Amino acid sequence: MTRTSASRAALRARLAEKELIVAPGVFDGISASLAARLGFSAAYMTGAGVAASGFALPDIGLVTQTEMAERARMLVRALGDVPLIADADTGYGAALNVVRTVREYEAAGVAAIQLEDQTFPKKCGHLPDKELISTEEYVLKLGAARDARTDEDLLIIARTDARGPLGIDAAIKRARAYAEAGADIIFVEAPQDIAEIERIAAQVPAALLINLVIGGLTPLESSARLQELGYAIAIHPSAVLGAAAFAMLGSLADLAGKDAGPFIPSGPAEFFNLVGLAEWSEIGERHRVPETLKEA
Repeated sequence: MTRTSASRAALRARLAEKELIVAPGVFDGISASLAARLGFSAAYMTGAGVAASGFALPDIGLVTQTEMAERARMLVRALGDVPLIADADTGYGAALNVVRTVREYEAAGVAAIQLEDQTFPKKCGHLPDKELISTEEYVLKLGAARDARTDEDLLIIARTDARGPLGIDAAIKRARAYAEAGADIIFVEAPQDIAEIERIAAQVPAALLINLVIGGLTPLESSARLQELGYAIAIHPSAVLGAAAFAMLGSLADLAGKDAGPFIPSGPAEFFNLVGLAEWSEIGERHRVPETLKEA
C-alpha cells in the first residue's frame, strides 16, 4: 500500500470510529509541517489560505485548478502520513472540469476533495451575494466526481452554500439530496446559530463536516458539543492563517514604525481586503454582464 492509499484508508477508518476529526487549515509548507508534527489526524487545505498566502488574492474564485492542485501536491508531501482534505471550490467549471479536477487532486495525493454548489467563479462561504447552480446540476457534477476517481477510498465532500441566499430549509433539503446522490461527507456552509447547527445534525443523515471560521457567520462551537451532535469533521481554516497574518502584521508594523491597528481585520471581508478584495470587486462590477444581455 502506498503512503497516499494509506492516508485515505486512515481517514475512512477514523470516520468509522465516530470521533470528531479536528482538521486545522494548512496553506503552505510550514503550516503543513507543524500540523504533522503536532499529531493532527487530518489537515484541511484552505482555498482562502492558499489564495491569500500563495497568490495575494481574495477567495473569490481567482486561483486556478492547476495552481490549487500543485499546492495540494506540496502539502501532501509536507504532511506525510496525515490525510489532506482539499478544497476544490466548484470543481472549476462544469461536470467536465470536475472530472479533470478530481483526477488532478487524486494524483496529487489528497484523501478527500470538497466540491461546492456555487456558480463559477465562487465566493468565500462567509461573504455575501453568493450565487448557486441548481440542485439537479450539482448532482450531475457529483456523479461526474464519483465516476472520475480511481481510488474508492478518495472521499468526496459535497458542500452546499444555500444557507445564505436561500435559507436553512433549502440548505438542508440540498444536503439531503447530495447525501442520497452518493456524497461521502456533507458540508452545509455557514449555519448562523447553534439552533441551525443542531438542525443540520438532526436532519441530514450523513457524515457531516462543519466549518469554523474566526469572525465568520457560524458560532465557534466546542469540539465536545460537536461530538455530542454527531459531526464527523470540524475544519478550522482561519485559525493558523489568522494567527500568522496577525503576527506578520505586527512585525512589519514595528519595522515600519507604524500602528498595526487600522489593518487588523475583524472578519473575512476585512481580511480579504488586505489582499485586494475591494479592488477585485470593483473590477468585477465594472465588467459584469448586464441583466438585459443575459436575457437576450
